[in-house]
Amino acid sequence: MDKILIVDDTPAVLQALSLLLEIHGYEVITTTSPAEALKYVDQLRVSLVIQDMNFTRDTTSGEEGKGLFFAMRELNPHLPVILITAWTDLEQAVELVKAGAVDYIAKPWDDQKLINTIANLVALGKANQASEKLQRQKEALEGSKTSAQNVGLVYASAGMQRVVDMAVQVAKSDISVLITGANGSGKEKIAELIQANSPLYEAPFIKVNCGALPADLIEAELFGAEAGAYTGANKMRVGLFEAANGGTLFLDEIGNLPYSGQTKLLRVLQTGEFQRLGSVNTLHTKVRVISATNSNLVDAIASGEFREDLYYRLNVIELSLPSLSERIDDIMPLVNHFLGDREVSLAAENTLRQHPWNGNVRELENACKRVAVLKPVGVIEAQDFALMDTAGKQQSKNDVTKNAIEPSKQELEDAMREYQGVVAKVARHFGLSRQALYRRLDKHGVAY
Repeated sequence: MDKILIVDDTPAVLQALSLLLEIHGYEVITTTSPAEALKYVDQLRVSLVIQDMNFTRDTTSGEEGKGLFFAMRELNPHLPVILITAWTDLEQAVELVKAGAVDYIAKPWDDQKLINTIANLVALGKANQASEKLQRQKEALEGSKTSAQNVGLVYASAGMQRVVDMAVQVAKSDISVLITGANGSGKEKIAELIQANSPLYEAPFIKVNCGALPADLIEAELFGAEAGAYTGANKMRVGLFEAANGGTLFLDEIGNLPYSGQTKLLRVLQTGEFQRLGSVNTLHTKVRVISATNSNLVDAIASGEFREDLYYRLNVIELSLPSLSERIDDIMPLVNHFLGDREVSLAAENTLRQHPWNGNVRELENACKRVAVLKPVGVIEAQDFALMDTAGKQQSKNDVTKNAIEPSKQELEDAMREYQGVVAKVARHFGLSRQALYRRLDKHGVAY
């Protein structure tokens, strides 16, 4: 239901407008306080505001209404605002319409005209939102083949789209792929996407965390063992390469594989041959290998911790995942995925977009799980996510802008041209929130 905020210092006006709007199916929020109105605009998804121009007894200058209007515009530049004005405020109302207010109505107002105006503005807002959503979906899907299997990969950013495009393309071949990226960035999901789009999508797909393999059991895990091959081996054990024959083996955290295990892995990748531990019989396997790591394998090669020949065997194609802080357009789609249709306040959305997300998607998922348990109903606010900064302290509003660049008009114009007017990219370029960027664009008169 669309929320309409009414701000007026006269209770009779609030009551009359509330009744009129509620009869026509709108959810109405009323207040006599400009400060409280700003709080509602910051925290709730208000569709439209109807505001008076004066809030203090015997005040007729309209300055209070003007101040409220510009404060709301700073919080949400696209929020439609209708002004209620007496005849003495008409000149100033016209000034604010020129500044961005969508309309003004005189007291007493025409009920039908007001309802028609509100209906048109709300419908226009919905149409714009739907158009923007459709455009984001179109951009996300453009150039990539959709998978027949749902791997649960949620994204909307151009950076992730490039990775997905390449993943779908290389999936058609049987070459080895190395997926790199920070912990929690979604490397396993990309491996699943490759498998789902490959000719082997119905063949075995086996995942193994190389860092979790005990050094003394790596050979048995990867290649199997005959009964009695080592203490506790009471029966024959099938290894991962044998189990994945004809399919795909996903070697996660390959950078944590001990050097001895790297040597044995290289042999089977080169020849396709291996022997179970305790056996002299040579077995053959044909397995596509996808590996992933959060380590810098080039540095590991330089320090002697990783075999260079194995690196080139695994890294025929490298897919590098950007961290979540580098693809902020993915944040809200992921939140919606984790929390369903829960309503998140605008203030919370801004906080989520500005958080560094050192733990990437995994950190965001855990934050959403916490919210789902601790606040199962109601509008979700920023503090409900209990986000922490790198020092372990809860993030404040000022933290997110302390490293921001204060751009000049020329720098703003150059950036708008460079990023073709995409506000999210320009804001990220300067380290600003979208709202903060809008304020600077307005201040310098830069079109957007």
